[in-house]
Amino acid sequence: MADAGRRQETPLLRDRARYLFDRTLARSTGALLGWLALGCLTLVVPVSALMVWTDPQAPHSVTGRLTAVWRTSAETMRLSGVTGAPLRMLLAAVLGLIALLCVSTVVGVITTGLGDRLAELRRGRSTVLESGHTVVLGWSEQAFTVVAELFAAHSGRGRHVVTVLADRDSADMHTELTAALGITDASRLVCRTGDPTDPEALALVTPGAARSVLILPCDSADADARVIRTLLALRALLRPPSSGPRLVATVRDGHHLRAARLAAGPRSTVLEADRTTARLIVQSARQPGLPAALRDLLDFSGAEFHTLDVSGAADRPYEELALSFEDACVVGIVRADGTPHLTPPPDTVLRPGDRLVTVAHDDHPATVADCRGHIDARALAPAGERADGPARTLMLGWNRRAPFVVDILRRTSRPGSVLDVVTDPDTDPRAAAAHLSRSDGVGRLRVSHRTGDPTRFATLRALDPSRYDSVIVLRDEDPPDPGRPDDRTLLTLLMLRAYEEETGHPLHVVAELHDHGSRLLAPLGATSDVVLRGELTALLMTQISHNPALGSVFEEIFTARGGALALHPAGDYVHPGREASFATVTAAALARGEAAIGYRIHDAGANTSPQGVHLCPGQSERRVWATQDEVLVLTPGRTTITPDDTEPLPLPLARHPHQDGDPAAEVPHA
Repeated sequence: MADAGRRQETPLLRDRARYLFDRTLARSTGALLGWLALGCLTLVVPVSALMVWTDPQAPHSVTGRLTAVWRTSAETMRLSGVTGAPLRMLLAAVLGLIALLCVSTVVGVITTGLGDRLAELRRGRSTVLESGHTVVLGWSEQAFTVVAELFAAHSGRGRHVVTVLADRDSADMHTELTAALGITDASRLVCRTGDPTDPEALALVTPGAARSVLILPCDSADADARVIRTLLALRALLRPPSSGPRLVATVRDGHHLRAARLAAGPRSTVLEADRTTARLIVQSARQPGLPAALRDLLDFSGAEFHTLDVSGAADRPYEELALSFEDACVVGIVRADGTPHLTPPPDTVLRPGDRLVTVAHDDHPATVADCRGHIDARALAPAGERADGPARTLMLGWNRRAPFVVDILRRTSRPGSVLDVVTDPDTDPRAAAAHLSRSDGVGRLRVSHRTGDPTRFATLRALDPSRYDSVIVLRDEDPPDPGRPDDRTLLTLLMLRAYEEETGHPLHVVAELHDHGSRLLAPLGATSDVVLRGELTALLMTQISHNPALGSVFEEIFTARGGALALHPAGDYVHPGREASFATVTAAALARGEAAIGYRIHDAGANTSPQGVHLCPGQSERRVWATQDEVLVLTPGRTTITPDDTEPLPLPLARHPHQDGDPAAEVPHA
């Protein structure tokens, strides 16, 4: 052991040499060049001497052979092979070294420049020279939905470039988007690295030449402040602010809505993510299957909203126009001044400059046809009052959107309704108590609050979720692992699924999730739904950027009417078991002051999934309507949200509808 200790204390000659070499390299560049020259000579000179001495044609004298060694070594190291006097050879070697230094410097400068340029290109710092493109500023989960819908909106309409600018590596963004969305033409997606709040970085994507600019909130705590700063940067870059591209932005907190609108300017639309998501959660709790219907209605893969120019249709009543198109469902009117009138009275007359609001497929242009002949009067069900009773709702969890959910339930619930809220023991009880202790003044909703861990089966068993009409599961706002924000929600859903299996009682669960990947993992029953945070606002952003005239229409649907989309039993419109056309359903809905835009089949033998909604069928399409079938309608709304209750979600028209309508929705005289 002592000998081993002495060997460890006494450095080896190899270690001393390595240490000396490291110290020499650390001194200066000259020392590095000296070691490099010594290493070259150590290798080149012996090999050159061996080549000369093994050459049969080499000189026989030692002096001649040494001269040949010098010439071979000099040529190898790109030095001059001049022979003669020692001074002459030395000067030639110096000139060779100078030439080598100059050439190496030039090569180094060129290599460094090319390397910096390639690194700049990889970092996404070159200017985008496009026009009429769409610019997406910021990065979040919404980016995947927005880019996918922008590609779908311009599919088959020529080459349209989507440019993304965010404070992330451009190559990583490009790879993630193309891989996740299956983008085949990668040249249509351009990613650039830069801070969207910096006007110099914004100039990289040439927003002044863009068709529209979408500003997404990031996942940080100061997301709204960054959105407002980005809008101010765009305002400074685009002068005058009244010209340039259309701006569509999203903030999370309604308190920042007014500031964002002021920063955005007149040609803009600003959405509020949290309150919009809360409305969707409430509507989904009341209408199973509604999230899937909304996704189908707001994406560009199937039928969506359009504004339709019907020149020559002035002075015609709305009732007649609503049944004048085979492949379009008419839902309202946009007046010439941009004011929307959805599901107006049947005798409402169209004025010059008005446009119809329809739901139609892009690949099926609206065909003018009198569909009143398809109505089967014998199949029409008599109109009657719907007896919507009080509802019992269980809400598990608490986050930023929870107060909005509670407020909407207070305003829109039937008298005698119940809301039981269960928050995690780690949640600050004062945050929930401050909102739950309020009264709606008329006693519509009775609210109770308790603490408990919904990820424990014993907690759910004590709650007995089968007593409730719907269960709302809110996601954790501050998850332990930010990289997996939905883990706790998925665990809660597993416990609810286990409760269903134990009791045999199916639950209607509405789960709020953060990312798209979790939707595939969510263990949900046939009557349960998933609401992705920010997905609805992302879909609205792309729809409004594509057709600004729809801004006021979406404001009417999602704000002023307090939830106007609904799935009602088909028996409310036609007699069950009778064959009837969809025009018959349209006429029955029109008599109720509603607009029918699709249906959902519950027949197990049908090809359509029970969760799927068939949007915008042909008015002449006939089928036998079952008792379990449902009709998707646009209704007058459950309630009107007044300014005293909450600040409405403003979706102002960016410009006159005739100046910037839906170019694909022009039809001949109706």
